[in-house]
Amino acid sequence: MADGGRKHRVLVVEDEDNIAIALDFLMTREGYDHDRIASGGEALERIRATHPDLVLLDVMLPEVSGYEICQGVRLDPDLADVKILMMTARGSAIERKKGLALGADGFISKPFELKELREEVRRLLGEGA
Repeated sequence: MADGGRKHRVLVVEDEDNIAIALDFLMTREGYDHDRIASGGEALERIRATHPDLVLLDVMLPEVSGYEICQGVRLDPDLADVKILMMTARGSAIERKKGLALGADGFISKPFELKELREEVRRLLGEGA
């Protein structure tokens, strides 16, 4: 739970339905308020409008890449407290380094274990594992 008993809000930015369904299942089971968008083009606008506690952000998206979205969030002082967990199927050290250099708070490779993802989400939200 977030401060004051409010549920943590998570925004999932993922264009692959099968992965989004797994993420939806996990977020529901963990008790988070969550929403999903499938396109990078509307991600920044949605992040600014809803100010989620955490963004689960795919790197490879239609229209705008996850890297560009991450950079846009980090350049907006109003979004300084939004945590970003980047997800990619190309989980090389170079990809990870680039995501973290652009301001991501965490980086996870697909396919991921749900347990691993849950632990990373809890870490970023400041919850015990």
